[in-house]
Order: sequence, then C-alpha cells, then structure tokens
Amino acid sequence: MAVLAQLAKPGIVFGNLIAAAGGFLLAARGVVDPVRFAAAMAGTSLVVASGCVFNNVIDRDIDALMARTRTRALVTGAATPGLARVWGALLGVAGFAVLALGVNAWAVGFAAMGWLVYVGLYSLWLKRRSVAAIWVGSLAGAAPPVIGYVAAAGRPDFGAALLFLIYALWQIPHSDAIAIFRLKDFAAAGLPVSPLARGMAAAKRHIAATVFAFTLAALALTLFGYTGYAYFAVAAVAGGYWFAIALRGRAAESDAQWARQVFVCSIFTIMALGVMMSVDFSRIARAAG
Repeated sequence: MAVLAQLAKPGIVFGNLIAAAGGFLLAARGVVDPVRFAAAMAGTSLVVASGCVFNNVIDRDIDALMARTRTRALVTGAATPGLARVWGALLGVAGFAVLALGVNAWAVGFAAMGWLVYVGLYSLWLKRRSVAAIWVGSLAGAAPPVIGYVAAAGRPDFGAALLFLIYALWQIPHSDAIAIFRLKDFAAAGLPVSPLARGMAAAKRHIAATVFAFTLAALALTLFGYTGYAYFAVAAVAGGYWFAIALRGRAAESDAQWARQVFVCSIFTIMALGVMMSVDFSRIARAAG
C-alpha cells in the first residue's frame, strides 16, 4: 500500500486538494452542501492522483537520471509499469465517477481537461521537447480550484476564469524556481527548462514578470467583487513580498539559494490566498458574475 500511495504523489494531491477547497468555498459563499463538497474533494483528489501515477510511468526513464527522483518506485523496481497503469486507471475511473455522480458535468469536464493536459500534452509530448511545456502544464495545475468552484456554483463564470488565471500564473515562477535550484538534475535528464533553454538571466526575468502578473490577477478577485478587502490586503502583501524576492534574483550571490526562497514564498503565498478566498468571499459576487 505504501508503494501505491507513493505512486500517487500524496504531496501534490494534497496541494491540489487545498486549491479545490478554496475554489469551492469561494463559490459557495457561506452556503456549503457537505455532500457535494465531499464528492468534489474526493473526485478531484482521485483524478489528480491518477494523473500523477501515469506521470510516474511516463517519466520513469528520466526519473532514474535525477537525484531527487531516482528513489521512486518505478525506478527502484518496487512497482512495475503494469501495476502502475492499472492503479492509475482505477484511480481515474473512480475519480470521474465520483464527480459525475456526486457533482456535475462541469466538474467532470474541467477534471478531464486537467488530466488530459497533464498526462497527454505535458508529460507525453512537450516536457521533453519544448520550454513551452511549463505553460501547458500550468493549465492542468489550474484545473482543481476551478473544479471546486463549478462544483459549488453549478457552472463556470468570470470568477472561475479569474481563479484559472491566478493558479495558472502561479505555476510558472514556482516551476521555474524548482528548475533553477535543481538545475543539475534537469540538465542530467536533458529537459528544456527555462534556465537551460534560455539562460539564467532570462529565467530570472521570467520569474519576476509572472509573479507580477500573478499578483495583479489575485487582486482582481476583489476588484471584480468576488472577495473582500481582507483578502485584498493579504494578496497585496503576499504578492508584493514574493515580487520583491523575485527582483533580488538580478543581484543574487547564489542562484540556487535565491530560487529556493522564491519557491518557499510561492507555497506560502498560494496557501494564504486559498485560505483568505475561503473566508473573505463576497455574498453578492454570484449575481455580479
């Protein structure tokens, strides 16, 4: 069981679960259907876990080349690709069934989009071929909060679009930072991440620009009436601090140390926004959206 859990990447599943919960509670605006909430969270978690398992299968050759991934089950032989495929398929079928029976078609649709983008477009195709893979992968990472949102709202609206934009933009500097402090791993695997494909200076500019864009998108939730001013204040402070750290990259003595700071700040920033949008929602935003 421990091997099966490892294949599903529980840390990634948990992070996406928090994002989905934030989207649901933002759209629910204080009126939460506990059964639908449970179904949305369970279904999202299972679909995300399925994608992670299939990603393990696809990446097992390059995982063997990187220090941080060479102990994964499919690299060490603790699990076989056949077992992983069956496990991933079971998780996916269960997840989509829960969303279909317990939530709505919109949730199923966005979950399918995220799964197909992550497993098909990102893992199978672009990850090894193009620096643009990070942008495609970000679309999959932005699906869980939207699944949560449409589960509560019943349909997508402008608030769902803003959430999608916020979480997609967040993925970019977060992932670029990982690529910088794990640069040797990505070089060993021959992956065309930004600092390798375009150079460190360009990667640093990329991080600063996308953190700035993310902060503007995050603030837009309040500007368009979906969240209150407490959320706005937290988003402004957290986003502004993250942007300040991003700007330090130009004069950083250690690129790896600076990138770790960017990475850690990205986690705290998105967690803070997830909490605040859950509790500081606007009760009139649904009509406005």
